[in-house]
Amino acid sequence: MKTKLIAGVIAICFAAPVLAQSSVTIYGIADAGFMKTKGESAKLVSGIADGSRIGLKGTEDIGGGYKAIFNLEARVELDTGTQSPGLVNPNQGLYLTKGMDAFKTPALAPTLATLRAGLQPAIAVNAEKALFDRTAMVGMVTPFGAILVGRMYTPGYEVFAAADAFETGTGGTWGGITGGTAGFTALGADIRSQKSIQYRIATPSGFGGSLMYGAKNSGYLGRYNKFMGGAITYKTSIFDIGVGHNQGEDLQGRKSLTTTTVGGSVKVGDFKFFAGYHDQVNRNSALLADYLAVFNGQVAPGLRAAGVPAANVAALTSIYTTNITRNSQVDASSYQFGLHYRLGQGRLMASAARQNDRTVSNSDATLVAVGYDYNLSARTDIYSVLSHIKNQNDGQYTPGGAGSPGGFTKVAGEDSHAIQIGVRHRF
Repeated sequence: MKTKLIAGVIAICFAAPVLAQSSVTIYGIADAGFMKTKGESAKLVSGIADGSRIGLKGTEDIGGGYKAIFNLEARVELDTGTQSPGLVNPNQGLYLTKGMDAFKTPALAPTLATLRAGLQPAIAVNAEKALFDRTAMVGMVTPFGAILVGRMYTPGYEVFAAADAFETGTGGTWGGITGGTAGFTALGADIRSQKSIQYRIATPSGFGGSLMYGAKNSGYLGRYNKFMGGAITYKTSIFDIGVGHNQGEDLQGRKSLTTTTVGGSVKVGDFKFFAGYHDQVNRNSALLADYLAVFNGQVAPGLRAAGVPAANVAALTSIYTTNITRNSQVDASSYQFGLHYRLGQGRLMASAARQNDRTVSNSDATLVAVGYDYNLSARTDIYSVLSHIKNQNDGQYTPGGAGSPGGFTKVAGEDSHAIQIGVRHRF
């Protein structure tokens, strides 16, 4: 029976395409607005509520319950026309150089500034400037589930997104305080994984699930030796809940970012309630190699050229390596509660989230946000969101958007708030 099924699938894959019905759709989201953050000038920002994008998706009905599908989705920054967004507030992430007091002498102060400036690009979104950074996938839908290959959202992140009252966008998104000890120093979740294969299933009763495996150079930034993820979900007209788990392995074969997420939403009349819990541990950051390359490729050669003795350069290298290894580690849990309330032609949104940082830094953060989303038509809406983040100790979280991370506050432990007003059009 299994042999016949495999033979049938192979035959279907090589069926003559001229005999099949197919369709290709061009779609996208254009989202942009203005944002005013505490202590910063107002800015035009692309992708506040939703990341702006343009995509192609298609399906071919092969018959017998089988369909070939594909999806290509490119990031678009409406403010610049590029595909690589920067941080909304490009202040320095001070925690990255914590413990490096040896660099704070007058003679080495320029070196410390070079370090901080060099580390910031290592955590940029779409640093590789990939054309289809958001999604690049092809697959087969069968009566027994779907098998997909390429770059896709991970199972754990899909559960996280379903539990987020602000739908992973605006300054109210739960993910705004789950990115490491001090803002966007490390990913708090593997949003997507490239070089991956995924199996998905959904039953008429609402139960479903997914399994994902990524080979070498998988993960969001292609820095993994191996990636694995899985989720179990239950989706109906009322419930959208699930549990997801992701685990990455760095290129040295060590356990890297590991996350477990539980949560979702439930509809009750005009209300929709959200709740979620997210746990993240990363003892071996996949970005560590990039951080070390900044020192070994830029700073150390400059010190030697300036006449610093080899022994001193070696000592500074050791100090940097020890501290950046520790500073790039993540150990935290977070939770969020929120709601939507249907009001007029739109919805009122509110949420509260808190991250408990379990590292020695104890840089906890609390986020509260309210907003209103008004539908001008079936495809176009305008929105406004007010968000506030209370940082503790080394925390530098500041509100961002769906397409652009908030970045850092100017001072560690400083609170931050922002107001955002934008328009979103789906086509």
